[in-house]
Amino acid sequence: MTRPRPTGLTKDAGYEIGVSRTLPLPPGTVWRYVTGPEGLALWLGRGAEITPERGSAYRTGDGTTGEVRGYHEGSRIRITHRPPGSDRDSTVQMTVTPRGEKSVLGFHQERLTSAAEREDRRRHWRSVMDEVAGALLPEGNR
Repeated sequence: MTRPRPTGLTKDAGYEIGVSRTLPLPPGTVWRYVTGPEGLALWLGRGAEITPERGSAYRTGDGTTGEVRGYHEGSRIRITHRPPGSDRDSTVQMTVTPRGEKSVLGFHQERLTSAAEREDRRRHWRSVMDEVAGALLPEGNR
């Protein structure tokens, strides 16, 4: 009998986590914010700058490094992510998807090493969502 796979454990990419939130804003508004300096600081780290070219490197103020793996203006950024002291990369994807007059903002991270790391990243991405909503929406719409 095969044991069920733990939640978030993929067949070949380690653990993964994804979070999303529908925001009552047009996709362009959300995209401009999350790819601008304030938005990048929230989800990637202070001092982060992304060059929209595959293979371009980035470094944040805390020493996190990585490179752009895919950049589709207005809809998706896929990057590698290596925090200081780590010996391996994970992969992070940020998406903005239109849903009528609204937008769905999503973050997905894979190649995590454990259920504990997955849970830590879930807390991180939920906090990022709260901060993005706090920056973009009036208090009554968060």
